[in-house]
Amino acid sequence: MHNKNNNKSQTLIQGLRPFSSSIPKTLKKHLRKGGYNYSSIVDNWTRIVSKKISDSCYPVSIKIGKEMREGTLVLSVIHGKELMIEYEKNEIIDKINSFFGYNCISNVTVKITQNKINTKNKTLLKIKNLGKIEEKIEKVKDLQLKSSLNNLLKAYSEKNK
Repeated sequence: MHNKNNNKSQTLIQGLRPFSSSIPKTLKKHLRKGGYNYSSIVDNWTRIVSKKISDSCYPVSIKIGKEMREGTLVLSVIHGKELMIEYEKNEIIDKINSFFGYNCISNVTVKITQNKINTKNKTLLKIKNLGKIEEKIEKVKDLQLKSSLNNLLKAYSEKNK
């Protein structure tokens, strides 16, 4: 055993330490608050609930007590679909609880969003002048890279016609 002499007198023990001492404090706080449960629900949302429900809403947050039981799930619901989600609350609770194997969620709260987020038709990159890009591609010396860039440019231009 070593003693560390500074303002915070702390006793250090060589050898094996408990796993909890190696986890950062911020991560411990989130694990205690149910952060693992929330990330599991978000990652598996479409698998847990049906496609119809997952297209209408998504989880925003989760509020769980210290015992990690009887929590409240907050869902963001598209305007116009809130009645359907209200009717499906018990089914959502049952599916999440069966996913975890214990009564993790006991209540579902609905928050209404005004518009639907459409990620399928969202164009991330808008290119105005393809001629300049083609000129720069022609200057590339690596043939494999040049052909890959040409294929990418061709696919982009066909998609955005």
